[in-house]
Amino acid sequence: MGQRIKIKALLESDDTNIDVTVKGWVRTFRNNQFIALNDGSTNNNVQIVVDFENTDAALLKRITTGAALSVTGTVVPSLGKGQKIDIKAKEIEILGDSDPEKYPLQPKKHSLEFLREIAHLRFRTNTFGAVFRVRNSLSFAVHQFFQERGFVYLHTPVVTASDAEGAGEAFKVTNFDLDNIPRTETGEIDYKQDFFGKATNLTVSGQLEGELGAMALSDIYTFGPTFRAENSNTTRHLAEFWMIEPEMAFYDLDDNMDLAEGLLKYVIKYALDKNLEDIEFLSQRLQEEEKQKPQNERSEMTLLEKLQFCLDNDFVRLTYTEAIDILKESTPNKKKKFQYLVEGWGTDLQSEHERYLVEKHFKKPVILTDYPKEIKAFYMRQNEPDANGRETVRAMDILFPGIGEIVGGSQREERLDKLEQRMDEMGIPKEELWWYLDTRRFGACPHAGFGLGFERLVLFVTGMGNIRDVIPFPRFPKNAEF
Repeated sequence: MGQRIKIKALLESDDTNIDVTVKGWVRTFRNNQFIALNDGSTNNNVQIVVDFENTDAALLKRITTGAALSVTGTVVPSLGKGQKIDIKAKEIEILGDSDPEKYPLQPKKHSLEFLREIAHLRFRTNTFGAVFRVRNSLSFAVHQFFQERGFVYLHTPVVTASDAEGAGEAFKVTNFDLDNIPRTETGEIDYKQDFFGKATNLTVSGQLEGELGAMALSDIYTFGPTFRAENSNTTRHLAEFWMIEPEMAFYDLDDNMDLAEGLLKYVIKYALDKNLEDIEFLSQRLQEEEKQKPQNERSEMTLLEKLQFCLDNDFVRLTYTEAIDILKESTPNKKKKFQYLVEGWGTDLQSEHERYLVEKHFKKPVILTDYPKEIKAFYMRQNEPDANGRETVRAMDILFPGIGEIVGGSQREERLDKLEQRMDEMGIPKEELWWYLDTRRFGACPHAGFGLGFERLVLFVTGMGNIRDVIPFPRFPKNAEF
């Protein structure tokens, strides 16, 4: 019996006249003679040539799309077009049948909406095979980037009693019998009787706990699931998604921007080196899709060009104030083409504004810094007011073509008095975050960090249009299937 080999490795090797065993699923079976077999290691199938005259007819009948096979045979140079080698089958074993009448994936084009309904099977299509191999590489590259730089990977809690963003859109965690919730004498829910003895929720961010680690280990990163109970049914939102959140002691905003830009370039380059075939396939797919759109809505760059563009260019760095001046004077703003007009300083930028800066104005990735204090989180370091008395914080957002914000971060406020004052202004209870404030009491130092939404990164690198298509099992309002 030949040695079992993955189809990707087999197609990359030049060996012929050897016996091998391959295992995979049937994509197509034509003329009772040619099986296209795929095992998920690549989108390319290996062609199995069946000696149908000497093969049991009952076995041939069971070779249907979706069936799982083990095939042992000899690798021979291919006579057909489009493949270097074939396997001349000596032995075919059917490991699992697939009823062609009921199998929902037929060898034809299926819509992404339809595939979301059968997300348990969509991995078997070329598009999703490519997407999830790229996702795997990006995930590995994130760890490799930080590990090479001496960062410590820290697991922050999934269940927490704090809401880092102060947005209040968290999923509650309880083991109460929901039909019989204990209440206090005044009628409030009695959380003292709950499992953790207090109100808890699924985490919206590992940042605050990450900062605690950085105050001892210097450089840490988290990479784990986060949850938002926001009722957003858009192509950009999920209720469960993965976040990469590094926190670095002794970093200022410039160090923070350098690290974030370095990370993005590193992981994009890794995916291009490791998964070029998959990215070329996805790039081709995107071009086909764009043909359906009117000319003015099509991307100016192919997916491959867009990725290369991020590697080849230094990201442009400018302040929020400079960006507002550019946007206010821009043609789409003057001609009222923006859905949200930029009136002036203090405007919260929308993704149409972010994309204008990246795609039209600079034609490069952009890092915006020093946002108005009022539109940013409590933990960001405050700048001295400018000449006009405007108050800003040491925030930074990285904007990418086609996607808008991909990274959000800041230098953190290490001065206890300033942090407490800001928490009071925003109504954030200091007693609940006593542990966070302790890091400012005992050996505080300048420090910074950022968050990178992993699915947004995968969306960018794969060119997919909907965030639900870059996570294996999407969770969104009214949907928790599979």
